[in-house]
Parts: sequence; C-alpha cells; structure tokens
Amino acid sequence: MSTPVIDRTAPTEHPVLDVLAGRWSPRAYDAQNSIDEGKLATALEAARWSPSANNSQPWRFIVARRGTALHAQVVDALVGFNQAWAANAAVLVVAIAETETADGTPITHAFYDLGQAVAHFSVQAHHDGLLVHQMSGFDPEVVREFADLEERFVPATVFAVGEFGDVEALPEVLQEREVAPRVRRPIAETVILSA
Repeated sequence: MSTPVIDRTAPTEHPVLDVLAGRWSPRAYDAQNSIDEGKLATALEAARWSPSANNSQPWRFIVARRGTALHAQVVDALVGFNQAWAANAAVLVVAIAETETADGTPITHAFYDLGQAVAHFSVQAHHDGLLVHQMSGFDPEVVREFADLEERFVPATVFAVGEFGDVEALPEVLQEREVAPRVRRPIAETVILSA
C-alpha cells in the first residue's frame, strides 16, 4: 500500500470541480506497486475521447511499465533531473503529436489536440486515484530512435503515472518542492483582453 496522498488542493480564486482543484504533479512515486491496469485503461479511454479538430485525433502514446525494457528506454531519454525521481513511477507515457497525415498534409492543431488528450488522461487518472506528472525534460530524438518513429510523429512530453510514494525518499531539494505552497498567476494577469 502506498503512502497516502497529502492534501494539495489548489487555492482557487473561483470554485472549480474538486478533481481539478485536487490535481497536482508529484515527484514522489511508489516504487513497489505496479499500475492498476483498469485505471490505466480508463485514463487512456478518457484521452481517446478528448476533442480534436475534424476528429483527426493527432495523438499517439508509448506506454512503458516499470520493470520493462521499454520503461528503461524512456528513463534513459529523460534528463538527469527527471531520472532522479521518475524511474519510480509505475508507468511512463510518451505523448506524441502527429504533425502531418500519411499523405503529408500538415496537422496544424496537433499539439493543441495532444494537450487536450493528455489533460483528459490526467484528470481521469487523478479522479481514479492515480497521479500524473508531465515533463518536458527529455530528449525526443532518443524516443524517436528507439520507437522508430516517422518524422511526422513528434514526441512532445513524457508523463509519469502511479501512486504516491514516500516524500522522504526524494532528494532534499525535491522534498521541499513536494510540499511547497501551490501558486498560479492570477486570472487578471492571464486574460489579456476581455469585453
């Protein structure tokens, strides 16, 4: 059994759904428990049903479970800082944008739609008790090579999925980040025009 999740509910300016206020990105993952395959499948299903322009669904995922050679390959693609904690996650997922169709037509909304799919995945996962942490710190070319991806498929992010682990097992600097107050830029500074 993993360590209970600490309360990291966001101090929102306006009420939002509990699942959105409670979602956060931990670095302390339980290195012993394997993924609940039903919950993983449900999160992937949520991603599958996210919206996309023209229903083009320009997303693909590499799903790597801890203990497999594929997981080790994804860990090797991470920058050292992320390797220090993400290897403990039960699953590492590489999110890939399909930037062109097979006939070479550009898919200009690919990254936007991929982001929506990952957001749907992360909200569903959080709802079901799994935690997700997205990372930009990885080498896409390493992924491209081991996955033998065509040029039109672009690895965009890697995200860790699993259950919460022991904060004290993290390096000290990461322990501090794990419990630091959650902050966001105010809405007034985010909305640049409103009438």
